Amino acid sequence: MGQFTNLTSADGTTVPAYVAMPEGKPRGGIVVLQEIFGVNSHIRAVTDRFAAQGYAAVAPATFQRVKAGVELGYTEADMNAGFALKTAVTELPGAGVLPDIQAAIDHAAKLSGGKVGLIGFCWGGLLTWQSACTLKGLSAAAPYYGGGVTAPEEIARKPLCPVMAHFGDQDHWIPLEGVEAFSKAHPEVTVHVYAANHGFNCDQRGSYNEAAANLARERTLAFFAANVG
Repeated sequence: MGQFTNLTSADGTTVPAYVAMPEGKPRGGIVVLQEIFGVNSHIRAVTDRFAAQGYAAVAPATFQRVKAGVELGYTEADMNAGFALKTAVTELPGAGVLPDIQAAIDHAAKLSGGKVGLIGFCWGGLLTWQSACTLKGLSAAAPYYGGGVTAPEEIARKPLCPVMAHFGDQDHWIPLEGVEAFSKAHPEVTVHVYAANHGFNCDQRGSYNEAAANLARERTLAFFAANVG
């Protein structure tokens, strides 16, 4: 359904993005942020599904500044490679990849002519939270099991748009006490906790939980319908 195009970040960096468009006039835009595995077949499928719901959907390659063309699977070797790339991005100077996400938000707004929502998974969930607290042009954000979101420095941030956060109660990367601290500090954020593990939304992972994924998707679509279009 979609195809890759090149975006230009504020500093002139070229950032590829997978873009999927609906058949008719877009109801709004959605930016999809990858896990540590690149804009792989799962992320492209998520992006396509948002296009099928009527959104202009954009998935930027947030590893582009450290390595081009990343598309990993979910083996242990892939996970190690993804963690190394994520670490490299974290060590980038200045705002890191946030300007690249801003370029994707701006592109989604241009394509749709409407409001823009943001969704991200795993590392992309953390970037979604950071974007919701710092970037312009967002009307809603939905981080899924964002590793690091419950760290004190992240809890200290204040979102600039409505946020709906999804977590799993069996996620050893994000202990429940951290989720509870995040929820307590942010009564304005809608927090949902599922009987599920990390990565429960991804049907290519062993931790996939169909019931949790479907419920989270229903809630997220209603959230975006109310805030984006």
